[in-house]
Parts: sequence; C-alpha cells; structure tokens
Amino acid sequence: MPPNGRRTTLADIAQAAGVSVATVSKVVNGRGDVAPQTRARVQELLYQHDYLAPVFRHTEAAESPTIEVQFQGGVTSYVAKALEGIIDSAAEAGAMVVISKASRAPHWARDLVSAGRRALIAVTSVYTTAHLNELARAGLPMVVLDPLHLPDSRVNSVGATNFSGGLAATQHLLRLGHRRVAYLGGPAMAVCNQARMHGYRAAMEAEGAQVPDAYVRPGEFTYETGLLGAAALLDLEEPPTAIFTGNDEIALGVIETARSRGLRVPEDLSVVGFDDTDIARMASPPLTTVRQPLREMGGAALRTALRLANADKVESHHIELATELVVRASTAPPGDETSTRG
Repeated sequence: MPPNGRRTTLADIAQAAGVSVATVSKVVNGRGDVAPQTRARVQELLYQHDYLAPVFRHTEAAESPTIEVQFQGGVTSYVAKALEGIIDSAAEAGAMVVISKASRAPHWARDLVSAGRRALIAVTSVYTTAHLNELARAGLPMVVLDPLHLPDSRVNSVGATNFSGGLAATQHLLRLGHRRVAYLGGPAMAVCNQARMHGYRAAMEAEGAQVPDAYVRPGEFTYETGLLGAAALLDLEEPPTAIFTGNDEIALGVIETARSRGLRVPEDLSVVGFDDTDIARMASPPLTTVRQPLREMGGAALRTALRLANADKVESHHIELATELVVRASTAPPGDETSTRG
C-alpha cells in the first residue's frame, strides 16, 4: 500500500485486491456487475485504508449537495410533517435529499460518504457513542431532529420548547377548572417526554393540584399507549377528569377508550395532545393540542446540515423553536366527576 503517508488511490486498492482499477471503481460507485466475493474483498480494503471517493471535486456536486435523511419505524403523521419541511427547504436551497430507514450495517457512515452524501439528518432515530464515532471517522456531520436522548456535544440538533408546551397544556386544563389531571406520555427516558412531563408537573404544583403517582404513566408515542393507558387511568379509584398526552396519536387512543366506555369527550373527559399533526384536526372531536412547528423544525435541520456540510460556523449546537397551544373541541370544564368511572 502507499508509502510515506501518501493518499490511497484506486490503483493501490486494485493491486492489493488483485483486480483491475475498473473493478474497484465499480465497487466505489455502487455498480452491480461485480461478483459478491470480489466486492466484499474490495470493500474491506477500502475500509481498512480509509479510502473515501473524491466525489465532491466537481462543481456540480458542490452546487447540489445531497443530504441523507434517516428515520426509524413507520412514516407517522409526525415524521411526514417533518419531512415536508426538510424537502421544501432543500428545494429552496438547491440541495438534494435521499430518504431512508436508519441503517446499522458495518461501515454505514463511510458508505454514505462514498455514495456522495454531505450530511445526515436523523429523525426519530437513536444514535449511540459507537455510531457517533463512526460518523466522526467518516467525516460526516449529523443533525438530529427532536432528539429522544440528550445529544452528545458533538451532535447538532433541532427541537421545540417541550417544557413550555407541557406547561401551557396543563394550565389550560387547570383554567377550565380541572384538578384531577393525568399525564400519559411516551418513553420515560426520552428527553422530549421528560420536558413535557416536567411542564405538566410545574403547572400542577403552581396551582396546588395533587399529582398521585398513578396519574403519570410513560409508554410509547403510539395509539396503543393511549388505549391501554387511558383504561388504566379510568380504572383508578379517583380517575382523572382530564388527560394531557405526549402526542396526538396517544390522545386518539384515549378518546377511543373513553368512547368504548360510554364517556363523552369533552363533557366527561377532556383530552389534550401534542404535535398538532393532521390527525388532530381530523379527530372526533377535533383535538386541543400543543402545536410543535414540525415543518419549520425540518427546515431548520436542513439548513443546519447544509452549513455543516460546507464547514460553515453554526451559532448553536441545539436550536429550539416555540410551541403553541391550539384550543379545539376536546377540552371543556369538568362535568359530573362520577361520570369518569364509566
């Protein structure tokens, strides 16, 4: 291989693998007409010698950077709204976006760089120290949208004012006259869930309203969490008259459980969501919720990724956009407190 610290070339890789330079070029560019064993041998040598294809030497590539957007799980209303913001902002900036499911294949970050990606935006994805080290070795900057965990200092992220949102949602219910207010949220250790829950607790404490341990239930950000969590809350000796939920999907599950028990929303049970996705407006009744500016967050993530790709200075490694309470028809003053017993 190259002496005296010289940059590894395709010819060096070809000689070590015992193949032609053309074959190595096909592997680097993702061509399919290479035997699997040959491809594996060449890829291993590329990884061993930290070979990165010089894909950005051409003016056209520099003018139209490509950003990889990865997410985990299904394309929920939340993910769809965030992707809209990313795609619209990319179009305005003249950038290209490739959307994929999060990959944990060996050398995945280096594969992205070899494929021409300039930066990575992670949506609802979890990245460990090992993943961050892989990104650092590949020289691929990443922006996390609405991080589930406290981001590493090496990671840039975009989120929303979750604490303020939780505070506003709970204050709304308290102003309506509710005192038995529960919080049904997402994963207990998720940063966004903790912030929303702490906003809820802060509002309750300021009003002198009690928060029994059973009134705070973690779960997942899913409809099923709403179904099961609401059932557990409504089975309590003193069930809540209002439930603030960690997102709109949970809220819809709560509404369905209430309906199945003959309870009316909001006459018998008030429900508040979080996110203000399309399903909040389509719910029956339309859902009072905390609007998280998902499109704007996606746009901010895209612009940050482009700055990082160009090695430009970023003012802050974490950006928070403001949330806003949207009052619709799923909340009202508490009725007969015995009605929530179903």
